Amino acid sequence: AAMAAERALTMATCTAPVNIAVIKYWGKRDTDLILPINSSLSVTLHQDQLKTTTTAAASRDFTEDRLWLNGKEADVGHPRVQACLREVRRLARKRRGGGEDAAALSLSYKIHIASENNFPTAAGLASSAAGYACLVSALARLYGLEEELSEVARRGSGSACRSMFGGFVQWQRGERPDGTDSLALQVAPETHWPELRVLVLVVSGEKKPVGSTAGMQTSVETSPLLKHRAEVVVPERLAQMMQHIRDRDFEGFGQLAMRDSNQFHATCLDTFPPIFYLTDVSRHIIALAHRYNAHHGHTKVAYTFDAGPNAVIFALADTVAEFVEVVRRSFPPTTNGDQFVRGLPVGSAVLPPELEAAVLTEPVPGAVQYILHTKPGPGPQLVDDPSQHLLGPDGLPRSRA
Repeated sequence: AAMAAERALTMATCTAPVNIAVIKYWGKRDTDLILPINSSLSVTLHQDQLKTTTTAAASRDFTEDRLWLNGKEADVGHPRVQACLREVRRLARKRRGGGEDAAALSLSYKIHIASENNFPTAAGLASSAAGYACLVSALARLYGLEEELSEVARRGSGSACRSMFGGFVQWQRGERPDGTDSLALQVAPETHWPELRVLVLVVSGEKKPVGSTAGMQTSVETSPLLKHRAEVVVPERLAQMMQHIRDRDFEGFGQLAMRDSNQFHATCLDTFPPIFYLTDVSRHIIALAHRYNAHHGHTKVAYTFDAGPNAVIFALADTVAEFVEVVRRSFPPTTNGDQFVRGLPVGSAVLPPELEAAVLTEPVPGAVQYILHTKPGPGPQLVDDPSQHLLGPDGLPRSRA
C-alpha cells in the first residue's frame, strides 16, 4: 500500500530568483494579460542570497487544489495563481495534441503547491517576481513542459517574466493585443560581468503602503509624466542601458540606473493622489551615494529603488568594503551588529580622514536594519534532491524543523 501511495504522487521542486529593474516597469496597458506600457530591463540576483523554493505535487487522491505560502495555507483561487495554472495546463494539453499520453501526468488531477522565501515577503524585495517564476517553473516541470515560459510567468506578476532568466534580462513590451510578443529575453548571462556586486540596504521589512498593482494603475490613469516616460524616455534609455551592459561600462550603467529610479519615483509623485515609496532614510541613502561618488570623482556606487524604501546599490567588487563601512558609519546598527552584513563576505575597510570629512554627516543609528551583499545569478533551477521537497509523501507540507 505504501508503494502504491508513493507511486500515485508526482512531485517537482524548483527555485527561482529575485530581479531588480534598472529600467523600471510601471504601468499596464492590459491589466488582465499583464501587458506593460513600456519595456524594462533587470538584473537577476543570486539565489544563494535571495530565492523562492516551490514544490508542486499532483495525485489522483487529492480532492482539491491547495496552496501553502511560507508554511501557512493560502488562497489557491487567487486569479493570478489560477491564470498560471490554467496556462500551464493549456500548454501541456496542446503539447499532447489532445491525446492523453499514458505515461504523462493526468491534467485532471488536483495539485498541491508549497512555496517558501528565504527573505521577507512583500517588503519591497520583489517577492512576487520570484514567487510566480518559481510556481511556473515547478508546474512546467511537473507537466513536462520545456517551452518559452516567461509569457506564462508574466500572467502571475509582470516582473516575474524577467525572473525566468539569469543575468541581465529585458522584458519586451510587445505590440500584439494578445500579448504573445510580450516576453523576456536574456541580454547577457550572469557570467558576463563577474565584478558586479549588489548591496540591498533593508530599511524596513514592513508591507508597503500602496501595493504595486493598485499604485501603477492610478499612475497610468493620472500621471502625464508616466505617459511621456513610457513613450519617449524609456525606449532611448533601454537601448543605452543594453549598450552599457554589453560594454561593462559601470559609469554609464550606474548613472542611468539612478536617473531611471529617480524618474520612476517622480512618476509616483506625479500620480494623483501622490504615492510616496521613498522615506527619509531612502533619501539619506541617495544623498550619501552622491556625496560618495562626488568625493571619488566618478560613479562608484549606483542606487535604485523599487516600490518601497529599500535601496539596492550596484558597485564593483573593489568598492564594496569601503562603501559598506560608509553605510555602517552613517547608519550604525543598534541591535544586530554582528548580523548587520549578510550574504557574501565583505572585507574590512578603514576610511581615509578626507573621505570621512567629505562624505559622512550626522549618523542616524538603526535606520538601516541590515545590508545583504549579493551578485547577479542564474535563472530558475530544478532541485533534484528529494529531501528538499517542501511537501511530504502525503502531499502535505513537511514540518520544517
